[in-house]
Amino acid sequence: MANVTELFGSMVFNDRKMQERLPRTTYKALKKTIKNGEPLDISVANAVANAMKEWAVEMGCTHYTHWFQPMTGVTAEKHDSFIYPAEDGQIIMEFSGKELIKGEPDASSFPSGGIRATFEARGYTTWDPTSPAFIRDKTLYIPTAFCSYTGEVLDKKTPLLRSMEKLSSVAVKVLQLLGKEDVTRVTTTVGPEQEYFLIDKEAYDQRPDLIFTGRTLFGAPAPKGQELEDHYFGSIKTRIAAYMNDLDEELWKLGVMAKTKHNEVAPSQHELAPIFETSNIATDHNELTMEVMKKTAEKHGLVCLLHEKPFAGVNGSGKHNNWSVSTNTGENLLDPGKNPEDNLQFQLFLAAIVKAVHEYQDLLRLTVASAGNDHRLGANEAPPAIISMYLGDDLGALVESIVNGTEYRTHGKTDMLTGVDVLPDFKKDTSDRNRTSPFAFTGNKFEFRALGSSLNIGCPNYMLNTMVAEELSEFYEELKDADDLDAAIRALVKKTFTEHQNIIFNGDNYSEEWVKEAEKRGLCNFRSLPDAMEHYVDRKNINLFVKNGILTEAEIRARYEIELEFYNKQLRIEALTMVDMAEKNITPAVIAFINQLSDAALAKKSLSSSYSVYAETTLIEELSAKLEAFVKKTAALKTAVQNAAQYKNDNLATAKYYRETVFTLMEELRAIGDAMEQKTAASYWPYPSYGEILFGV
Repeated sequence: MANVTELFGSMVFNDRKMQERLPRTTYKALKKTIKNGEPLDISVANAVANAMKEWAVEMGCTHYTHWFQPMTGVTAEKHDSFIYPAEDGQIIMEFSGKELIKGEPDASSFPSGGIRATFEARGYTTWDPTSPAFIRDKTLYIPTAFCSYTGEVLDKKTPLLRSMEKLSSVAVKVLQLLGKEDVTRVTTTVGPEQEYFLIDKEAYDQRPDLIFTGRTLFGAPAPKGQELEDHYFGSIKTRIAAYMNDLDEELWKLGVMAKTKHNEVAPSQHELAPIFETSNIATDHNELTMEVMKKTAEKHGLVCLLHEKPFAGVNGSGKHNNWSVSTNTGENLLDPGKNPEDNLQFQLFLAAIVKAVHEYQDLLRLTVASAGNDHRLGANEAPPAIISMYLGDDLGALVESIVNGTEYRTHGKTDMLTGVDVLPDFKKDTSDRNRTSPFAFTGNKFEFRALGSSLNIGCPNYMLNTMVAEELSEFYEELKDADDLDAAIRALVKKTFTEHQNIIFNGDNYSEEWVKEAEKRGLCNFRSLPDAMEHYVDRKNINLFVKNGILTEAEIRARYEIELEFYNKQLRIEALTMVDMAEKNITPAVIAFINQLSDAALAKKSLSSSYSVYAETTLIEELSAKLEAFVKKTAALKTAVQNAAQYKNDNLATAKYYRETVFTLMEELRAIGDAMEQKTAASYWPYPSYGEILFGV
C-alpha cells in the first residue's frame, strides 16, 4: 500500500521543499512573487535554480526541460542535460538562474498564424514561478510561458496569467470599495473533471482511424450500447481498477489533486475529477493529467482516448470546468450565503458574470469549438451549442424578485426523509443539477460543461476571466463616486439582471422549444467551429482583449488563423484516412466476401439445380448495390479534398468548405460503409468491430 501522505508531491519542487532548501530571505522573496505577483530578482532566481538542481540530481535527474503549451493543442519540451565541462576533462552538474528563467527552443515549426516566417526561428520560454517544477523520467520539468523573438505570445499560458492578474486587480478595487480593505488579491480557481475512454491496445493497433485521427471513421453499432445505463457508476473491472490505481499514484507524485474516479455512461468510458486549484496550476495539472493518462495506459496494454467523440452512437467525452473566485482572506465570492437577498457583494459579482456571459456568449462558444467537439455538443449530457446560464430554483427566484421588485422567497434546504429508521435523514440542496446547461451555477461555483475532453482549459478560462474583469471594471466606474453605495449597487444589479435575463434558462436545453425560444431571445447558435470562430475577430471581442492587456490585435488574429488552419488539417486527415481505409481494405474485403458468396451459390447449383441460392443471391445483390455507391462516394470524397485547394489563401472559406462539403460526404460514406459491415461476415471485415473494441467480444 502506498503511503499517500508521503507519496503526494514527492516528485514536485513544492513549498515544503523550497522551505527546506532555500535561504530564508530567498524563500520569502519567491513567495511574494508567487502570492502577490511581485517581480523576481535574478539573485533569487540563481538561488532557486541551484536548490532545484541539487534536489533534481539527488532524485536521479540528468536533464531539465522548459515545459510549455504552444498553440498545437499539446505540450512541448526540449531536454538539456545539467552537465558542463570541468578543467580536468571531467564534468560538473550546473544549472543557473539564467537557464531557469529563459530557454530558447527553435520556434520555427510552432503555429504562429502568420506572425512570423519559418526562417525566423528564435523563440523564448520563460519560467512561471507560480507553477511548481516537477520530475518525470529522470528529467526536471519547469513550467514556462512561450513567446516569439519579437515578443508576440505564442502559447496558452501567458494570456491566462494576464487574465488572472487583470481580474484580481479589478476585483480588489471593487471589494475595497465595498469596505474589504484587507483584500489584496483575488484568485480564480478551477476543478476540471476529465472524461476519457480506455480500449485494448491490440484493437487500437488495427484501427488506422483511431491511430491517425483519435476517432472511429467507420463502425457499425454493437447490439448493445449504453441504453441499459449499467456502466454508469458500475463496478470497475479489475484491469481498469489497476490502471486507475497506478494513475492516481503517478498523479499524486506530481502533486495533482486527483480525487474522484468512476465509470461513465458509455461502455469503456471513465472519469477523473481533481480538487480545485488556482486556474494556472489547474491548467498545467490538467495537461499533465492527460499525458500521464496516456502513458499509464501503455503499461497496462491499454490506450487512453481523449477525443471528444471516438465512437458514434454513445456518449462523447467532455471536460467540466468548475470555475470560482476567492480572495486572499479565504472568502469565496460566489458563495450566496444563507441570505443571498441581503448579500449585495454576491449579487454584484453574480450580475457581472451574468452580463459577461450574455455579452460575450460568442466567445464562450468559440473557446470550446473544435472538430471533435462539433460531434459531441447537443446530446447525451453534453450541452447544446447555444450558450445559456442555469441558476437553479433559489437564485432564479432571487433574480426574478430583483427584476420585478417582489419579495424573495427561498426554497430553503428541506429535509429528505428516507422512510427507513436505520437510514439517516439529510438536507436536500436548494436546486437540482441541470446536466443540459452549458454554464450552470452549482452552489459556490459555475460549471462550464461545454469543454471537449482534449481541450486545453487555459483558453476558456482566460476568456472567462477577461469577460468578468471587463464587467467588474465597468461596475467600479459606475459605483466609485456613489453617495449611497448600497442604493447604487441595488440599482445597478436590478438594471443588469433586467437587461441580461435572456441568458438565464433553467429548463431543458435539449428541447426543440428551447432552440426556438433562444432564437427569440437573440442568443447565438453556432453549430460548428467555422460558424463560431468567425466571430473571434469581431471588433467588440478584439477590443475586449486589447483593452484589458490580454492579447494584442495581431495575437488575436494569429490565434484565429491557427485555430481555423488546425481544423482544416484535422478534417483533411480524417477524409484522407477514410479514403485510404475504403480503397485499401473495405472495398477489397466486401468484394472478397461477394466472390465467396458467388462461389458458394455456383457450387450449390452445380450439385443440383433444385438447391436454393436465395440467401446468397439476395445478399450479393444488396452488397453489390451498396458497394457501387460506396466506391462512387469514396471517389467523390477524394475529389472534394482535392478541390479544397481552391480556398488555400482563406482559412475561413476552407473551413466552411470542409464542414459543408467534405464532412457531409464523410458522413454519407460512413453510413454506407457501416451498412456493409452489418452485412459482411466478420471474418472478412478488415477492422475490429464496436463490439470487440467496447466490450471485448
